[in-house]
Amino acid sequence: MFSSGYLDLSESSTQPEAMEEENPLFSNLDLFLFTLIAGLIIYWFMSRKKAEPIPEFKKLNQPAPSTQETSFIEKMKKTGRNIVVFYGSQTGTGEEFANRLSKDAQRYGMKGMAADPEEYDMSELSRLAEIGNSLAIFCMATYGEGDPTDNAQDFYDWLQETDGQLNGVNYTVFALGNKTYEHYNAMGAYVDKRLEELGAKRVFDLGMGDDDGNLEEDFVTWREQFWPAMCEHFGVEASGEDSSVRQYELKEHNDINMNKVYTGELGRLKSFETQKPPFDAKNPFLAPVTVNRKLNKAGDRHLMHLEVDITGSKIRYESGDHVAVYPTNDTVIVNKLGQILGVDLDSVISLNNLDEESNKKHPFPCPTTYRTALTHYLDIIHPPRTNVLYELAQYATDPKDQENMRKMASSAPEGKALYQSFVLEDNRNILAILEDLPSLRPPIDHLCELMPRLQARYYSIASSSKVHPNSIHICAVVVEYTTKTGRLTKGVATTWLKNKLVADNGHKSTVPMYIRKSQFRLPFKASNPVIMVGPGTGIAPFMGFIQERGWLKEQGKEVGETALYCGCRHKEEDYLYQEELEEAEKAGVITKLNVAFSRDQEQKVYVQHLLRTNKEDLWRQIHTDNAHIYICGDARNMARDVQTAFYEIAEELGGMTRTQATDYIKKLMTKGRYSQDVWS
Repeated sequence: MFSSGYLDLSESSTQPEAMEEENPLFSNLDLFLFTLIAGLIIYWFMSRKKAEPIPEFKKLNQPAPSTQETSFIEKMKKTGRNIVVFYGSQTGTGEEFANRLSKDAQRYGMKGMAADPEEYDMSELSRLAEIGNSLAIFCMATYGEGDPTDNAQDFYDWLQETDGQLNGVNYTVFALGNKTYEHYNAMGAYVDKRLEELGAKRVFDLGMGDDDGNLEEDFVTWREQFWPAMCEHFGVEASGEDSSVRQYELKEHNDINMNKVYTGELGRLKSFETQKPPFDAKNPFLAPVTVNRKLNKAGDRHLMHLEVDITGSKIRYESGDHVAVYPTNDTVIVNKLGQILGVDLDSVISLNNLDEESNKKHPFPCPTTYRTALTHYLDIIHPPRTNVLYELAQYATDPKDQENMRKMASSAPEGKALYQSFVLEDNRNILAILEDLPSLRPPIDHLCELMPRLQARYYSIASSSKVHPNSIHICAVVVEYTTKTGRLTKGVATTWLKNKLVADNGHKSTVPMYIRKSQFRLPFKASNPVIMVGPGTGIAPFMGFIQERGWLKEQGKEVGETALYCGCRHKEEDYLYQEELEEAEKAGVITKLNVAFSRDQEQKVYVQHLLRTNKEDLWRQIHTDNAHIYICGDARNMARDVQTAFYEIAEELGGMTRTQATDYIKKLMTKGRYSQDVWS
């Protein structure tokens, strides 16, 4: 702008000589330029003499200023609460149970609050005794191999490090876990034991919830024994009011700027339009799908390989990490829910917390539409828990339906059996329940309040960042089956992924995702042998391991033996990654490729059978050559059977008793030489 102005002035000053009269010594332009330069020089001198501000350094461990209250004690005092329910939750169930318990408190003349330990200063637990008749309840889930959930990690670290006294603090713990895992309910059991060691008083026995059995039943049974014990402990009585208490109130927006309405984003509004790193659970990256192919040649299943592009995202991953994806629900089911409840799904609404002091202002991002909530935010496929049936029962006009729904929410044997058969065994989701109970037509806003949040799904990454720095590979089987009621049920995430075409009408299909770090890692020394056991889609992380071992070999590194034990049903139907594996074997990256084709012969053959066949080789690698063992896949059967096979090899070739063999494998686990990435 300045330079163009300069040109304009200089051009206007070049006049023909005939028109010039006597020129002054300095032209207007010269005076202007002189004044400007002088001004700039003065400004430079003045500005450089300013004292430079002394930088302030934050004290170590000093939290950044936050508008959110980090003292749960002050919050409890301010709002007249005496019960706090902390939750450690990875998939939302622990949080759900915590909310139910804090809501229960009202029936007993008490006031509760559910709290995420990540949001509060847990060292304040010792101050709980300042509040009369106070109680801390912990709903703690165990993740992976006995680990705390992500949001309870800091609390776990604090419990391990603190030597503070918790005298006068009343507590109880309900643990959530799965018996198929090695460290069943380890986190809940640790919290229960550690709080007692620190001087807190256990006022009710540790509850053990098993998701391999019936977690809901375990919780309901514990809860129905817990509250009468609390009444006795605190000398209070239940009010007897069983009426439903709403936690949120509906606000309908008739005239709102649609740019302020959430359309599926998880945190920041418009975050799907303007993507900003870092990407995490609350701010996923929209990764374009670049490959989506069917892996199996035949058979009635659909096994798929997907690749998503993370170029420019600054996302980093390691072989063995998990990719978390946020799926959406089937539009057919969403539309049917709208029809059966007779509502306009495109109405813009907010559900606002009636408790103004709560950190959780809405059950999902608001304002939004019912359609968005049912598509992106709510789990409408999982069979509803008993508390949902109990709360919705009031809307059933048929007394028999109302009675049965309330019965299913009780811990009475008849009620448990009814819930088990009608809901769990028949696999009825909320739509199926509404279809089969025509007298039940609840208001959609109450239904949305009660439905749990739709959770991210985790997949073992099937690639190595050394070979594919800008791409993440996923291997999964599409879940699809017919229930006892004749309804076709489809897995939410796998069906959604299957339909993610590489290019859809010129637009790239995208997957909202982030990376969750894992302890499932290749040995630090590449020269250590590795033994990988992963039938079916359990092969996924090993594809990354194999790629990485191949890359290391190309770099001239000494790479140890790499043995793979994988399996499928039929060689000609579902031998996953056959070409890649055979190529890796030819190149010497895989030194021993062992594939169990379970149904290609009369007698079924599984990976554990192949382990026993190669027992001498395996024992040498483990006992002499310091091999690392990796298991990936089904926890309920395969992982147990494989572990038993290793016990037997140690017994036979190591001359051990079963107890000694068990201890031997346990020590390998402790040293990080026996790792599992399993699911139930």
